[in-house]
Amino acid sequence: MVETMIAKAVDVESVRFSAPDLTRMRGFLEDFGLHAAQDFGDGVLRMRGAGDTPFLHETVEGEPGFVNLAVRVRSIDDLKALAEAESATVETATGGGWRVMLADPDGFRVEAVAERPRVPPLPQAPVNAWNIAARRERPGEAKRIAVRPAHVVRLGHVVLGVSDMTRTWAWWQSRFGLLVSDEVRAPNDAVAALFIRCDRGDEPVDHHTLNFAALPGVPPKFHHAAFEVADLDDLMAGGRYLAEKGYRHEWGVGRHVLGSQVFDYWRDPWGNRVEHWTDGDLFDAHAPANITDIPTMLGHQWGPAAPPDFAS
Repeated sequence: MVETMIAKAVDVESVRFSAPDLTRMRGFLEDFGLHAAQDFGDGVLRMRGAGDTPFLHETVEGEPGFVNLAVRVRSIDDLKALAEAESATVETATGGGWRVMLADPDGFRVEAVAERPRVPPLPQAPVNAWNIAARRERPGEAKRIAVRPAHVVRLGHVVLGVSDMTRTWAWWQSRFGLLVSDEVRAPNDAVAALFIRCDRGDEPVDHHTLNFAALPGVPPKFHHAAFEVADLDDLMAGGRYLAEKGYRHEWGVGRHVLGSQVFDYWRDPWGNRVEHWTDGDLFDAHAPANITDIPTMLGHQWGPAAPPDFAS
């Protein structure tokens, strides 16, 4: 057990990729449900959701690949503590506020940010009322859902394949004060994956903000980034739109066991896996960790079976 905690993570903030064609990436992300964010004149494509985060997805021009993720912490005092522990520097962050650049044990670049100003939310999808058996919410009103891009609201979680779970968890937990929601064990009782949430005390948070997996034969690498959309109708309409545009669909629609999200996975033009999700579990800091197995992690409550290479 890690006894010290340097900073406290509030949420995952954004992900950054590299791609050779920023125009093509922007077209995909707009079809996926993101919007152009403020242009800071540095040649980086930044896209935002309907929420108040300045940007959720960044792309720099270059060879295709994952570059880094950003984690938001409580204050600049947390950043100063991280900088001291890592012999790093507190810098001005893009869009305001401050940042410290770190690298985890597998070399994944982690941008810790604090006090970046929030932005005015964008119009979101209309709230879709439901006439279910237990509750009638839409008397006298027909439901009509247009096929169009989903309304991405926020980045929900990032999943990474790692080489050494013990080392990875010790690093992340000590620096960001994280909590385990689900511990996934292999048949030999080794920890194969951890579903990790932020500790915001009595405030319920997403079942997982990060997920680390250390599976035999799978090297450390980015697995996917998951973006919350307005609701189930929004997810389904957005998926239909992406299919009609000819994008590569990977898995869905279904409902996970761990986290309970309704999910739909897609690939961007360079093969990066991105997810639409809605209706996930929420837990506060008092919820105990659960111990489960790999079939449960890769399983689902309903929906199609996962593709054979989904764990890779």
